[in-house]
Amino acid sequence: MPKKPKFIAVIGGSRCSPKEAELAEAVGREIARKGAVLVCGGMGGIMEATCRGAHTEGGMTIGILPGESRHMANPYVQIPIVTGIGYARNVIVVKSAQAVIAIGGNYGTLSEISHALQSNIPVIGLNTWALSREGQTDSSILLAQNPAEAVDKALNLATSQASSQVEE
Repeated sequence: MPKKPKFIAVIGGSRCSPKEAELAEAVGREIARKGAVLVCGGMGGIMEATCRGAHTEGGMTIGILPGESRHMANPYVQIPIVTGIGYARNVIVVKSAQAVIAIGGNYGTLSEISHALQSNIPVIGLNTWALSREGQTDSSILLAQNPAEAVDKALNLATSQASSQVEE
């Protein structure tokens, strides 16, 4: 039986700083080099930068789009999935992945982090949100210092998660 690729979601803002875009592009390149499939929201900012990086390395990119047209996708999305459900598509983005890498981001990214954590999908953070509860740091988001570390953590955790679940 052929080995199935791992699916890694990259989440972040539709607008981002040049530094965040640089990190996202490097994450996309690393995901493609490791043979994983990139899943994202398919739009601009972090999503476009990550897809561009994956594209340069010949990787597979899937964009889960909020609107009604596949033409909304950034030019590096190979498989646009049209949902017509707006921000509710955030659940689909994270549920389609075995691990999530969050880069920067605003409240939409925070909602995706929440959905992933509620579903026991590992979240790796690269210059993103930090969580606390009752004044205590919540370490649910696993921090990475650079793109290569973020992707390695995501792939290792995706492996652990996949081996502990029964495939349907």
